[in-house]
Formats: sequence, structure tokens, C-alpha cells
Amino acid sequence: MFGDITRVGSNFHAMESLANLKRVNGSIGQVQSRLSSGKRINSAEDDTSGYALSKHLQSRVNGLTQALDNVGTAKNVLNIAEGGYQSQMDILQQIKESLTQAADGALSTAQRGAIGDRIDSLLTEFNDINGQTKYNGYVLFQDDTVLTADRTMTFQVGEENTDIFAVNFDNSSRSDVGETAAGSEIDLDSIVKSVVFNTQATVAAAGTVTLSNYTVGDDVVITLPDGTAVTTGYTIAADGEITFTAAGTYDIEHTYDSSDSDSADWSALTQSEAQSGINTLDGAIKALAKTIQQVGDDQARLSSKEESLSLGISNTEATRSRIEDADFAKEQMNMMKLQILQQTSVAAFTQSNSAPQVVLSLFR
Repeated sequence: MFGDITRVGSNFHAMESLANLKRVNGSIGQVQSRLSSGKRINSAEDDTSGYALSKHLQSRVNGLTQALDNVGTAKNVLNIAEGGYQSQMDILQQIKESLTQAADGALSTAQRGAIGDRIDSLLTEFNDINGQTKYNGYVLFQDDTVLTADRTMTFQVGEENTDIFAVNFDNSSRSDVGETAAGSEIDLDSIVKSVVFNTQATVAAAGTVTLSNYTVGDDVVITLPDGTAVTTGYTIAADGEITFTAAGTYDIEHTYDSSDSDSADWSALTQSEAQSGINTLDGAIKALAKTIQQVGDDQARLSSKEESLSLGISNTEATRSRIEDADFAKEQMNMMKLQILQQTSVAAFTQSNSAPQVVLSLFR
């Protein structure tokens, strides 16, 4: 901007110097703000698109950071569950040892009954573990009002609403060991519940025989005295009444459950029950081992997610930092340049203010 030195109504040179000084001072203030905050973008005005992008990245970093904490919580829950299952596995191993001992014919009835009492005590503790394995008030191995009906707990393991990780805890009581699917549960009390009732009945035409303790589905085998199997000529009602269509003498073998409750008479454990119970116990050990394996698989997956989240946090934070954070070396270099410009602007402003005074010489 150029002005006529002989016209003093407006000091254009001083005005230009003042504008430059204000601009330099504004730039210095911006650099000082960046150096004091450590951020290149302190308001949306500094970089509108960069501001929007950096806040999106910061939101992602915050979500991933919390998700990483959630993964740690999930691993804690699984550690508690595994501890409960492992304790139950130790009990099953002790029961296996006891059943093997009770299956030996050298023991007396009283000795075998004492072993049965010990097994019953172990199974009671087995049930206690099933009901007392908890996290934050949730019973992990039983249907809970907070958890879903199939004992599933869902963890948020990412920053998006679809990033979830569901863990199912198998029920593991003395009547449902290592539950993996409906109908595949193993009832340890069934070892001493099975009772075989043998009777011989002579009936007239269309005669009937009523079985005590009969439940629909019980195993009933009917043979003639010579051992010939009878598969037709009779019906069994729901109340256990057998109706024969032909007269004759029949041998009836009825296998039924000796108790309608969850407790069994372990004090009356027999050698045959102990022998057959070994297979049942082996099945329970395999089922529980499968459950523990699933917990281990879930833990391995969570460890993998933990590493992935940590890497995601680092990369996202690096991207955000490049956009939003200040480069101190660059800002300090700008500060030195601006300080020099500030000093020269002040000097130029001073000179511009004094220049119109030359007009006074015209009046001398």
C-alpha cells in the first residue's frame, strides 16, 4: 500500500505496519497455544476437517481402550469358571478311585457302604461348587435371572455394537455333569438308583399284573420260564399294570429307579453298582473335560482379541496424533521466525509513525 507523504490525513504506511504486526501477534498466539497444549488443533477453526477426523479417531481409541479392559474382565470370569470346573474334576477323580476300590470283591458290605458314604459326601461338595461358583453375584453354572436361560454371558470386546463375545457355561451338578447338549447329561446318582425287580406271575386269560414303582419308559423284560422272550400278547399301562391276552406263567424283570429324589442310597453301594458305576464316572470325567476344554478355547480366543485390540489402539492413536498433535520442532521454528517478524514489524510501525513529521519542515 502506497501513500502520499505530503497528505497526513491517513498514515497508510503505519496502518499497513500495524496490520502486519497484528497478524504476526495472532500467529505467535496460535503457536504458543499449540506449544502449551501440545495439540496442533485446539479449536475447529484451526483445521475444520482435521478436527472432525481427529475426534472420530479419538472416539475409536476410547472404545478400543475400554474394550481391552472388558477382555481382561472376561478372562477373569473364565478363570473363575475354570477354577470351579477344575475343583469338580478333582472330586470326580477321587470318586473314580473310590468306585474302583468298591468294585473289589475283597471288601465287606460295611466297608463298601463306608466308601459309598464318602462318595455321597464328595458329590455333595460337587453340587456346592456348582452353586457357589460366582462372579459379581452371578451364579455361572446354573440358570440365573441375570444370565440367559442357557447360562450365557455376553462381553463387549470391541468399539462397535456388533463386537460381542458370548460364553456359555455348562451346568455341572451331580445329576447333570458336564452338560453339553440336551439329553446328554450324566446323572451320577444313577449309579445306585438302578434296581432290578424279578417276579414270576401265573395269569389266567386276559389276566393282569401290576408293577410297583413303574414309570413310563422303564425297562421291562418278559420271558417264559424256559427263557423264551415274550414280545407280544401284552400291554403295559402308565400305572404299571401289565395285561396279558393269553394265560400262562411269565418271568418279569423290571428295572426301575429306586428313588424319585436327587439323593441316592450310597450307603448301600453294592459291588455290581460300583463296577457299572466306573463306566458312568468315566463318561462324567470326559464330559467335564470337554467343558473345561471349551473354557480354555474361549480363553485362547480372548487372548488373541487382547493382542488385536492393543495393536488397534496403538495404530489408531498414532494416526490421531499425526493429525491433531503439534510438531514441537516445527512450531518452535515458526515461533523464532514470528518473533523476528514481530520485532521488525514494531520497528517498521515506529518508523511509519515518524515519517509524516517531515511535512513540518514545509512550515519553517
